[in-house]
Amino acid sequence: MALFDHPDGEALLASPPLIRFTDLLGGRAAGTALNRLDQELPWQQPRLCLFGREHPIPRRQVWMGDTGYRYSGRDFTPTPWHPTALAIRDAVVQRLGRAAIEARFNSVLLNRYANGQERMGWHSDDEPALGPAPLIVGVSLGADRPLRFRWKDRRAPAFNVDQPHDSLLLMGPGVQTHLQHALPPRRRGGLRISLTFRLIFA
Repeated sequence: MALFDHPDGEALLASPPLIRFTDLLGGRAAGTALNRLDQELPWQQPRLCLFGREHPIPRRQVWMGDTGYRYSGRDFTPTPWHPTALAIRDAVVQRLGRAAIEARFNSVLLNRYANGQERMGWHSDDEPALGPAPLIVGVSLGADRPLRFRWKDRRAPAFNVDQPHDSLLLMGPGVQTHLQHALPPRRRGGLRISLTFRLIFA
């Protein structure tokens, strides 16, 4: 079986590989995980510098794992692994098999969106610490918020990827090189927590 050949996943793009999976944890376990992460993590709202001015990010987040991270000109010190985040990582590895094992996820960025107005702007996860062709896996818990993708070279129209509760989105090698993604605001929407697992090279 090829590294990204998953018969239970929905291939949204073949190259670079973008694959969505549903029912990662199961309904009751996914709801419990959402509640525990929401209530037990030390959520932060850092300020990032944009166009020479500092602004608080329009969401809350926690950087967790084995090593620090630097993006948007700011260093992030990791919070120790929470048992629920570790359990989700284990479920990701079990679901994806060799692809996730080879990725050796040692860090996760958790973003908490309290409502539809909280958002994330256009970006690619292409910092040098991620290596030249990272594999990144996003797990979504809570309200369904479509993630919007656009090609950097505008070769094709932008498109949305729905992220239902308890779903997993595999962004394989080349996705961060060729595409950007964003979480636009919506008029409506409840609590959503995303976990994006990745390998940080020391």
